[in-house]
Amino acid sequence: MLIAPQISSVDDVIATNLQAVRAQIAAAAAAAHRTVDSVTLVAVSKGHSAERVRAAAANGVADFGESYLQEALPKIDALRDLAVGWHFIGRIQSNKSAPIAERFDWVHGVDRLKIAERLAAQRPPSALPLQVCIQVNIAGESGKAGVEPAAASDLVRLVQALPRLTLRGLMCILPAGQSAHDNQQAFHAMQLLLQQINAHGGALDTLSMGMSADYREAIAQGATLIRVGTAIFGARPGIGVELGGNAQAMRGTHHVLGADFQSQPHRHRVERHR
Repeated sequence: MLIAPQISSVDDVIATNLQAVRAQIAAAAAAAHRTVDSVTLVAVSKGHSAERVRAAAANGVADFGESYLQEALPKIDALRDLAVGWHFIGRIQSNKSAPIAERFDWVHGVDRLKIAERLAAQRPPSALPLQVCIQVNIAGESGKAGVEPAAASDLVRLVQALPRLTLRGLMCILPAGQSAHDNQQAFHAMQLLLQQINAHGGALDTLSMGMSADYREAIAQGATLIRVGTAIFGARPGIGVELGGNAQAMRGTHHVLGADFQSQPHRHRVERHR
């Protein structure tokens, strides 16, 4: 007699995945002689439903990351009863800065003074200051977002002078397909850059770096905020599995969410900001 395989509920799978991710965070923090409380987990929920965000929040996640306004704003509205923080991750277009300034708590991806000035001008005076990280093109990728490391200190100084923004630190997104060693080198360069800026009065406290495939290496090099999507929610519907970075490191670390994900073809498309 054949027994059909059981498919866990969405809530159960997310709970299991979060347990695994938190265990990995604790292990990486311990190996780096850090406390687990020194690392904040942002669950990157872009491409996933409000119901799945609610399930993650029910399991203790307090911060969520989004990248597409058309998707994010209705989701934020649907979940207004939750006491969670919303992070906008990725490059900001000038014509879309207003709703980001109005609706989000954090922005990861400021790499131009013009965008920082728009966010400052459009942040409601009644709201708490918008928490901001400057994106650094630490790998020197041509045509990619992020300020060059040599120019980061000047941008820090200019952004810190703006009203209604609190500059918290630096953020990076590494090239896809790098080895764990290359990831560690890039993350270490980010750590040194933060230290150099702080040595000249920067007073930054945040390194936003590390995603599903490489957050362990990021924690080893001082990440205080990691952005994890696939390892919590599974692959986004219709996208296939995002590997990125050190792909081998994350295989087997999370469960797939239901039959809708299992039926999606693997397109080998790499999605970043995760």
